[in-house]
Amino acid sequence: MASAPASHQVAAGAPWSSLPRGGFRALTDSAPASVRFSVGRRRASRLEVKAAGNIFGDYFQVATYGESHGGGVGCVISGCPPRIPLTEEDMQADLDRRRPGQSRITTPRKETDTCKILSGTYEGLTTGTPIHVFVPNTDQRGGDYTEMAKAYRPSHADLTYDLKYGVRSVQGGGRSSARETIGRVAAGALAKKILKLKSGVEILAFVSKVHQVVLPDDAVDYETVTLDQIESNICRCPDPEYAEKMIAAIDKVRTDGNSIGGVVTCIARNVPRGLGTPVFDKLEALLAKAMLSLPASKGFEIGSGFAGTDLTGSEHNDEFYMDEAGNVRTRTNRSGGVQGGISNGETIYFKVAFKPTATIGKKQNTVTRDHQDIELRTRGRHDPCVVPRAVPMVETMAALVLMDQLMAHSAQCEMFPLNLALQEPVGSANSTPVLAPDLA
Repeated sequence: MASAPASHQVAAGAPWSSLPRGGFRALTDSAPASVRFSVGRRRASRLEVKAAGNIFGDYFQVATYGESHGGGVGCVISGCPPRIPLTEEDMQADLDRRRPGQSRITTPRKETDTCKILSGTYEGLTTGTPIHVFVPNTDQRGGDYTEMAKAYRPSHADLTYDLKYGVRSVQGGGRSSARETIGRVAAGALAKKILKLKSGVEILAFVSKVHQVVLPDDAVDYETVTLDQIESNICRCPDPEYAEKMIAAIDKVRTDGNSIGGVVTCIARNVPRGLGTPVFDKLEALLAKAMLSLPASKGFEIGSGFAGTDLTGSEHNDEFYMDEAGNVRTRTNRSGGVQGGISNGETIYFKVAFKPTATIGKKQNTVTRDHQDIELRTRGRHDPCVVPRAVPMVETMAALVLMDQLMAHSAQCEMFPLNLALQEPVGSANSTPVLAPDLA
């Protein structure tokens, strides 16, 4: 009988010198056939880890980086068209809408969130190369997170980060903190500007629900609501009466050390027809993924959403007609501007639900990292309701999706002459020389 191969055991964390002669190859050669795997040079490229999860988009790509209490946060934008006018001020306006400490109903953390463009522009124009945007953290309080180093906050990412990585950044929640969205918002501001220049697209979001205060659907005209109306109060609800009710609801839980959730409604007007692709990259699927990647998001619906299940087909269908300009339009818009996964030119509208902030000042039952039952009362500075600051984040993710799909559509469907009997160019709303007349 042939002798069994020699057994090699290597402890976790052992130095490389403890491996048998021949390294991993010797280990795999001596392993049972059922667990043997190849690590030869020919296979090395196939073992690369590509699912890091920090990059969004295929054509207009955004990679975010940084943590809540690290040196800073930011993004790198790849694929931006050249010769787009861009300064820090273009991004700062939306960053100011997102930043903490802007009112009594947001976290009291004081950050200016002042951005700096470190690459990708020359004399105020994008160069077509990667754009690096950096925002420093200036108001960290690591001592507020002493308890969280030992115990898991209920419904927070503390436990799952430990389960996945075996280590986590305790202070501020690391990458699970909403400060990660700073890089998104900076990139989204640029995407919104390009969409507006190219096709006249306008993206607006507003708070439509806080806890049990619900703004009626017919209280806001999606075709005429303006940014000034939305920004007229600290809750970002365009209806003053309901805004006051929402603010009162947030004030109540804020003084009680508790939190509540809500809903943000987003609209995108003048979206070109034809964005999105069938099956896996339907426009509403991409929007859903984008919105549910935001911190604290828990639900997404587009058009009639779940309420559409109460209707019959004849009640729900959007009938077509020809408008005065000879365009095919729909008399109603229960589809939410998307049919078959592709934009139809009508206003896109959808809602995003956000849960109550997980970190609260009330005492809660939890367990420690060494699996002991305890009571936890957290410190730190946190939003009693995230939805007022989530408004620019929702706009951002909508802009990034639409920008990416605009570039994808141009690359595939406008490479050759259009069928003008059925199609129209995506840039018909504006003339491109306006971007940089001196270089056009």
